[in-house]
Amino acid sequence: MATLVLTAVGTLVGGPIGGAIGSIIGQQIDKRLFAPKGRQGPRLNELAIQSSAYGSALPKLFGTNRVAGTVIWATNLKETRRKVSNGKGQPKSTVYSYSTSFAVALSARRVLRVGRIWADGNLLRGTAGDFKTETGFRLHDGNEDQTADPLIASAEGIANTPAYRGLAYAVFEDFQLGEYGNRIPALSFEVIADEGDVSIGTILSSLAGPRVTADSPARIQGFAANGDSVRGVAETLAGLFPFVVRDDGEALHLDAVPVIFEGVASNDLGATQDEKTVPRIARERRSEATVPANVSVAHYEPARDYQQGLQRVRDGGGGRRELRIDMPITLDAGQVKSYAMSTLHRLRVERTTAKIRLPWRYLDLAPGCRIIVPGDRADWRVSAVTLGRMVVEADLTQHRAASGQILASDPGRNLPQPDVAHGPTVFHLLDLPPLDDTVSAAPRVAVAAAGLSAGWRRASLMLSLDDGASWQEAGATASPAIIGTVQTQLPPGSALLLDESDVIDITLLNDSMQLHSCSSEALNAGANAAFVGDELVQFRSAEPLGSNRYRLSGLLRGRRGTEWAMSSHRLEEPFILAEREAFSFIDVPPGTRLVRVMAIGIADVVPPEQRLEGPERAVRPLAPAHVRARSHTNGDTEISWTRRSRNGWRWLDGADAPLVEEAERYVVTLVPNTGEKRTIELFEPRLIYNAAARTADRANGVERLTVGICQIGNFGMSRPATLTISLF
Repeated sequence: MATLVLTAVGTLVGGPIGGAIGSIIGQQIDKRLFAPKGRQGPRLNELAIQSSAYGSALPKLFGTNRVAGTVIWATNLKETRRKVSNGKGQPKSTVYSYSTSFAVALSARRVLRVGRIWADGNLLRGTAGDFKTETGFRLHDGNEDQTADPLIASAEGIANTPAYRGLAYAVFEDFQLGEYGNRIPALSFEVIADEGDVSIGTILSSLAGPRVTADSPARIQGFAANGDSVRGVAETLAGLFPFVVRDDGEALHLDAVPVIFEGVASNDLGATQDEKTVPRIARERRSEATVPANVSVAHYEPARDYQQGLQRVRDGGGGRRELRIDMPITLDAGQVKSYAMSTLHRLRVERTTAKIRLPWRYLDLAPGCRIIVPGDRADWRVSAVTLGRMVVEADLTQHRAASGQILASDPGRNLPQPDVAHGPTVFHLLDLPPLDDTVSAAPRVAVAAAGLSAGWRRASLMLSLDDGASWQEAGATASPAIIGTVQTQLPPGSALLLDESDVIDITLLNDSMQLHSCSSEALNAGANAAFVGDELVQFRSAEPLGSNRYRLSGLLRGRRGTEWAMSSHRLEEPFILAEREAFSFIDVPPGTRLVRVMAIGIADVVPPEQRLEGPERAVRPLAPAHVRARSHTNGDTEISWTRRSRNGWRWLDGADAPLVEEAERYVVTLVPNTGEKRTIELFEPRLIYNAAARTADRANGVERLTVGICQIGNFGMSRPATLTISLF
């Protein structure tokens, strides 16, 4: 430091007087060396704006801060293509997804860890360290022994990859960009550089080195040191925290409580080299209008996830202007308000200044000292010292100690991002019947997925059609489905009537899921459809029972051709609300015997897997309805039925439902209670079981005959509709 060097040189050349003169000259040089150049220190908004520009300033972090950082390395976007089904007999579409890897510099000083991370303002990483979007993540804390990141080294070559020792940075690997418009989102990081609060003195001493001491006890929760000089950082902090800069020739001191300079003799006041009479102390008091009417301080508010806060104080003085201080610190609103009030009071006191003249023997008087002026009751601080014609002239500013009182203040309302763990994946494979008035052209499997935790978002899907011998990507799950388990065993029912007697008790996976009642009109229009096991039902009323439990009543049973499943219910079978946006679909080739699907979510240590055999329900005909037998007078029995269609659910025009299949064909199986079964193929919905056949069966001991009728479709046969005929 110039003061230390010139003091030593001056002492050698001119003795004590030369040393004192050298000290004063050195102080002036130090002011230039430590003076800010352009900007004085970090600005409030710098930490909130992510940059990738060359030459961007990298802050030194202290305490806990929320910073955007600087992107220092990135790969090109990685494109992934996959085919997805559009349903409704439409051709598949090619969907593109993108990911990238990149590194973000956080601090030019070692840090302890990274807490939460936000992406475009939404929580990306929670307090527990769980990520809400799929990505790899590594933190290099900035120690002096850290090695090069392996991902960067593999992309750039180890010879071209610095270790960035002394620089804390984060690396994201294969960050999925789909939720962010296929671009790198604006990130911000909760960075913990020091555990707990940190004092202003510690910050300044760490930045300036051993030749600078700072004893300010003021503590803050976070600060990002950035700027052109140590003095610039000090002056930024001194705008709110009361400390003064003092140079004693050996070190630069930043004093919260100024050191008292003692020994000023009354007779030495008013020293001069000529015969002019000067006052012992020349006082001046600026106008009240020069003092701000109020002081406002902008800062980072920890109670609102480090968003910018503003605290304003006023004391009823006669000022007319407002002083705004942008203070890039993390500190509670009450403490900031207290410092703002102290600043306003200090400015009011400091409008009183004075000058005194002393003999050259007082050359060791330095700016920043408190001084007691004989015969004056005010408390003064030395603001400047000049030497002219062997007279030391000191500029004084009236001093006021900080009160230390903490004022109450409201930090403002915060709308925190929900920090809920992603949790493991729960999913089901469904061989769905058609859920709308369109015709499926190929078999497909529906995936309904959700999580045990409300924070679950989605999972990637893998598909195997050869019983696990090979796997292929099958896209991702859709929006979280409403999934639960059935707590009451639903008895068999009728698909023709509204069931007002039976109820279904279910428990949903997590407390973010809800069910709602609907009107009778909405029920008739198809609302509140859900799968209970394999049966598709509708419910009119959903009564909350607490603890994620509901009781469903007002039931329509066996919807969309699932009447066959009404008699196969069991406890703990799955409940899935049939919302199309909650299903993702996977097309499979006709004739597929087994489908295996694996879901891989962020929190799935062991990815869950589901199996489904023969998924062709959407493309097979529906079982015939209204099977009946009518005896004729000639002894013949006519068996008839009504054809159903995969494209005739609503029956809007009253005409026959469209056939959909290539031809109308049926397979009728006659199974006697004894003897061999017989199979007949027909092209119309009727069969004549003639008197001769009846007589022959009775002669062979047949007492009853079970008739099974299946419609033949483009992709296979329907489930059978059955009727039993007694032959006696």
